[in-house]
This record gives sequence, C-alpha cells and structure tokens, in this order.
Amino acid sequence: MKRTLLLWMLALIASLITGCQRPAAKPDYNRALPPGELALRKITDPEQIPDFTYGCYNLAWMDAAINNSLNYLGKPSSRQFFPYGSITHQRAIDSLKAFRQLISAGLRGDQLDATINEQFDVYMSVGCDDRGTVLFTGYYTPIFDGSPMPTERFKYPLYNPPDNLVKNQLGEVLGQRGPDGQIRPFPARAEIEASNMLKGRELVWLADPFEVYIAQVQGSAKIRMPDENLITVGYAATNGHEYRSVAQELISDGRIPADKMSLWAMIDYFKQYPNQVAEYTRRNPRFVFFRKSQGPPRGSINEPVIPMRTIATDKSIYPRACLAFIDTTLPREVAGNIYRDPYSGFVLDQDTGGAIRAPGRCDVYMGIGDQAGKLAGQTYQEGRLYYLFLKDQFTPPPDRR
Repeated sequence: MKRTLLLWMLALIASLITGCQRPAAKPDYNRALPPGELALRKITDPEQIPDFTYGCYNLAWMDAAINNSLNYLGKPSSRQFFPYGSITHQRAIDSLKAFRQLISAGLRGDQLDATINEQFDVYMSVGCDDRGTVLFTGYYTPIFDGSPMPTERFKYPLYNPPDNLVKNQLGEVLGQRGPDGQIRPFPARAEIEASNMLKGRELVWLADPFEVYIAQVQGSAKIRMPDENLITVGYAATNGHEYRSVAQELISDGRIPADKMSLWAMIDYFKQYPNQVAEYTRRNPRFVFFRKSQGPPRGSINEPVIPMRTIATDKSIYPRACLAFIDTTLPREVAGNIYRDPYSGFVLDQDTGGAIRAPGRCDVYMGIGDQAGKLAGQTYQEGRLYYLFLKDQFTPPPDRR
C-alpha cells in the first residue's frame, strides 16, 4: 500500500512539473545582433571545434570559389570592410591562400582535418540565440522566358535602377534625390507599381508577375529570349525598404499551411489565384532593380556564385569573401524524390539577400534552373556556421599562381 501511494505521489509530482513547463518559444532567427558585438566568436575549447572530415573529402569547385574571393579581396575597395574584429584584410587573404595550398597539395579527409585544426583558428556564429543556432535556407537562379519589349504575352517588366537613386559609399540605399536636391525615402513596392513611376526604365519583360517577384527575391535570373539566347540579369540595387516575407503572409492568412510551405507551393497557389499576386507581393515593400551582366550570376561582391560553395549572409555583420564551414541538413534529389540528409562542407561568404539579416540566417546557393529551385525551396533547417582564419604563427607558402 505504501509503495502504491509513493508511486502515485511521484507520478503526481511529475505531472505537475510537466504541466508547468511552457512550450519552447519559436526561435527568432532575425534577432538583431546587440550593438557593439560581433557575429563571430572564437572557439577556445577544442571540444567545440566541429569535425571537418566529411567536408574534407568533398572539395569540388572549392579552388574556383576561393579564387573568386581572392579576386574580390584583391580590389582596393574591399579593404574598407576590414579589420573585422581582430581579422585584418591581409589575414583574410592569407587564410584563403593557405587553404587553397592545402587542397592543391592533395590533402583530404582525416589528414586535412588534422592540418586545419593545427593551422587555423575556428570562429562560430553566435546565431539567433547566442548559442550558435542559424537557420539555413536556399536560393537559386531561375530561368524564365522573356522579351526585350512588351508583347501580349510578355507584359511584366524587370527594371533598371532609376537615375535619382542615391547610395552611400558602402552601396546602401539612402533614398531618391528630388528636383530640389533633397534626398527622401524611395517609395515602397505598392507605390512604385501603382504609379508607373519607372516607365522607360524597363530592362526585360516576363510573362508572369510572380516570376518577376521570384527574380527579385532570388536576386538574379537567366532570361530565355525569343531567339533562344540566354541573358543574365543580376541584382543592381533596392529601394531601401526592409524585406517582408510573402510566404509568412500566406501562412498567416491560412492560404498555405506552414508545413506545406515552399516556393513551389507559392507558385502553384498563384497559378490558381493569379489575381492575388499583387495583393501579396505588395505587402513586401522592398523592390529590387536589375542590370544585365555577362557570364554566370554574381553575388553581392560582384563575383560568380557557385552551387553549394557560395553562401549569402548579412554583410553588415559577417566578413566578406571569407572561408566558412556549414553543418546542417540539406535536401538532395534522387530519382525525382527529395531527401534531407545531414550535410557539412566548406563554403565562401560571397553574397547577401533581402531576407538574410542578423546572425541567425544563412542562405546556400543551389544553382540554376528548376531542379536547383526545388532544392532551394525545400531548404529550411537549423545548423551551425563557422569561419576559419589562419593562426598568426602560420604563413601561407609562396603563391606560385
């Protein structure tokens, strides 16, 4: 009897404790970095350094990605963004050159992992919670049909930036300069579209208004012209307004369930309800302007983006063009099916995005076309983000390139 009573009391206490526990709050991935703090924190406990081994076997296109970052860092204008904490401009360059030398020497797997631990300091993102939690999403370069002039089919334009758009030396939009010379905030998306104020600034015309919006969110697009020639349009500027997620608006209105939300779900929804495109896209006040470019799509440092090697972060708090390492879960397609598997690999921080703000966000570039778009649309997973910098006592071997 006593034993039964004791068990009953223990069960009651356990139920009371459980009942008092509140559900875990949803992480605020867009939580701003506190003033004066850095997004990266040096790891001093060897036990907290990630295992790089898996990423040390998969190094395809790393050489090209590193070269792109070095090309950017070789420009005098890149110096204005350093030092980043204790990381000097030269140390950023030396870190990339040293890593390139290691992979050029054929180091792989455990051997490369051990050398990294010996020669590099590892920094971890503080994430959204000061414990390293980062939300990883994906982006890509869509391919759309288009026309250099408006037609019955092609009547939704992408625009060149207006002449009165004003930026500062860092490329940040300050507003528009009026006839009186004063700088005022640039209008939001709804006013831009309703007023037709950009008439004459059309760059290319698309067949679907939501395709225009996708190009703006992704930051670049390949446009297939009537002669089958593909041109690239890339990010030039914004109107300076903060990004607001159309996906979240659709979820809030009960249009698409949160567990079913993806880019492709939105595409299907707006194909079914095309009259709602403007209603929802105009809730996002940010508007993106484009320019034609040659060759592959380029990131915000004006270097080519490479699938699975380029990431986009908030460039106001992360170091540009530097070597990083991601540890998360990413989708992959096998025989038409999407699977999500643990993934870790080396990347270069070469881009930014309208929705990528604060230390708790990171976007992984997935590539060009519909398949890349499917993967990008299925990427939504927490993980860890690390940066690697050569230790002070090591110097890269002479560069023979």
